[in-house]
Amino acid sequence: MSRNKREQVVSHIRYLRQELREMHLGIKEDDLFPEPSELRGLMAQFEALLELIEGNTKIQSESEAA
Repeated sequence: MSRNKREQVVSHIRYLRQELREMHLGIKEDDLFPEPSELRGLMAQFEALLELIEGNTKIQSESEAA
């Protein structure tokens, strides 16, 4: 994985982790559940991250096969 892609992934994971922590604290301390749109947004970000990682993995696999 290129250095730039790796930095993007790390940054994205940190952001998602912070969002999940905030949601967890809201549930734990205030019994407030996140809005469905917040959950859908996080899921979309996880999907984008997965595509970024899988896209790179597919490229590496194809180059290794050659």
